[in-house]
Amino acid sequence: MRHDAIVVGGSFAGLSAALYIARARRSVCILDTGLPRNRFAEHSHGFFGQDGSAPRAMLGTARSQVANYPTTTLIDQKAIRATKEKSGFSVELATGGVLEAARLVLAFGVSDELPAIPGLAERWGTSVLHCPYCHAYEFGGRRLGVLNVSPNSISQALLIAEWGPTTLYMNGAPGPDDESRTRLLGRSVVVEPAQVTGLHGSSTHLSSIELADGRWLDVDALFLRPRTLLNSDIAEQLGCETDEGPNGRFIRTDSQRMTTVPGVYAAGDIARDSHFAMWACADGVTVGVAVHRSLMS
Repeated sequence: MRHDAIVVGGSFAGLSAALYIARARRSVCILDTGLPRNRFAEHSHGFFGQDGSAPRAMLGTARSQVANYPTTTLIDQKAIRATKEKSGFSVELATGGVLEAARLVLAFGVSDELPAIPGLAERWGTSVLHCPYCHAYEFGGRRLGVLNVSPNSISQALLIAEWGPTTLYMNGAPGPDDESRTRLLGRSVVVEPAQVTGLHGSSTHLSSIELADGRWLDVDALFLRPRTLLNSDIAEQLGCETDEGPNGRFIRTDSQRMTTVPGVYAAGDIARDSHFAMWACADGVTVGVAVHRSLMS
C-alpha cells in the first residue's frame, strides 16, 4: 500500500506530525510499537493544558483523534527496514509486510541506558528522574540527589539545587575539580564520593541510598541524565547523518527537521539533544507542515 507519508513512531512527535499531514488531506500511515519513552511516568508536567495528566492517557486521546481522519492508517507494528526508492521510500514491517510512501518521518524515539544499580530501574520515572522541569516541583524542598553518570552531572547538580537541598553522588568517580567544587559549595550542594550500591524505599518510592562503605543516606528523589540510545537503526540504514551530544547521538536535521537524506524527516527526542514532550510536539508540527509543502511541489 502506498501513502503520501509514513511516520515511524506514534508518540508525541509522530502523532503531531501525522495530525498535520492528515489535516492537509494527505494519506499518512503511522507505525507504532506502543512503547513511548515516558511510559514509566505516572504524570506529565509542564505540558500546556495537560499539566499533571497521565502520558498514556494523553497519547490515547491524541491517537484516537488522529485516527478519526479518513486519510490516516494506524498499524501497531515495528518498522525494521527502510529503503530509498526512485519515487519515495519502502518500509518493511517486522511481520514481513512492505509499505511505500513519498515521504518518510522518523519519530521512533530513544531509550535511556540506566546504570546497573539495584533498586534504580524500578523507580525510574517515579522517584528516580531525568528532567527537573518535568518532576522536581513535586519534590520541592525535600532531600534531592544527583547521580554522577557523565561530566554534565555537575551542571545538573547545580540546577537541581534550585528545588531543594541537593547531594551529588559521585558514585566512586574522581571528585570535582577545584573550580567545580567551589561552584557546588556556593549552591550548598554536598559532594558524596562513595560508590552507590543500592536504592531503597517502599514500592517505587525512594527513601534512602546505600553506599559501599555501609552508610545509608536519606533521599526523596534522585536525578540523573543517562545516555540515550536510538530505538531503531533505520536512520543509519538510509544514510542520515548524526551528531554526538553530551548524552548520546541524535539525527542531524535542518530548520524544517529534514535529515541529510532528502525526503526523510526526523522529529522528537531522536532529533534533539534536549528532550521535552512539548518540544517533541512542536517538532512534529514543523515536520507535518514541511512534509505537506514538499508534496505540493
